Amino acid sequence: MGAARTGRKPPRVGDQPLFRRMLIGIVLVIVALLIVAPLVVIGVEAFSKGWAVYRDTIIHPDTLHAIGLTVFAAIVAVPVNTAFGIAAAWSITKFDFWGRRFLLVVIEIPFSVSPIVAGVAYLFVYGLQGVFGPTLDEYGVKILFAIPGIILASMFVTAPFVARELIPLMQAQGRDLEEAATSLGASGWRTFFSVTLPNIKWALLYGVVLCNARVMGEFGAVSVVSGNIRGQTNTLPLHIELLYHDYQAAGAFAAASILALIAVFTIIAKVALERQGAGRVRRPALVANPAEKTQ
Repeated sequence: MGAARTGRKPPRVGDQPLFRRMLIGIVLVIVALLIVAPLVVIGVEAFSKGWAVYRDTIIHPDTLHAIGLTVFAAIVAVPVNTAFGIAAAWSITKFDFWGRRFLLVVIEIPFSVSPIVAGVAYLFVYGLQGVFGPTLDEYGVKILFAIPGIILASMFVTAPFVARELIPLMQAQGRDLEEAATSLGASGWRTFFSVTLPNIKWALLYGVVLCNARVMGEFGAVSVVSGNIRGQTNTLPLHIELLYHDYQAAGAFAAASILALIAVFTIIAKVALERQGAGRVRRPALVANPAEKTQ
């Protein structure tokens, strides 16, 4: 009552200067020790033996193959999971059906399951002693310890990223615009490309960026299903581990610097997309004439 009478805002937690400075200081120290320091160490150690060693490590055939395999896995996994995320978000937010909540829970499973456990599960499904392993071996189809297994494992761990960004946004947007476009005679595809996609494009790109970064850095599940064959089934994270175990610390840090650069570019893209409205749940204003959205 006193604050209301005097017109002053009630005090907030942390308004005291000493408490505010202590809290900010603690956060800065933790950020410096847990995030900044490792990145600085990677950069310093990568060039600890000179530019020549760094260059030779990057252009080594095994490193180039690992980079190429990592990029190839992303090229396959990211578009597939993007299409899956859009389809899942569309189904959950635009339709009412039995099992809708269960589907939402299933999509979130890769976030709660350890990647290594997922890799082991693939062994019991596609391995020689697994459910489909003998049949696949009979027809000469190799999934595990080959590129298909790496792609499957990458797709599993990144499956929820796009859907997780789209579902809250599409739920907040509702179905009004799509129903208005449909009532004016727009087809399903026309409604999607002219109405739905423009309203979710930034969140979609946000999810794609996060999905791509996760594919590039995946280690646990891929390490189980790939077999760690140097120059054949080694992705970049696995190649870094091999270099480190071979006592090539400078080479391992040189290869790790590539992933660090990918992380930096991912953060920049993430911030840029957030400024465009990605990751924010907003309900767009209805247009005066919905027919304009379908033309």
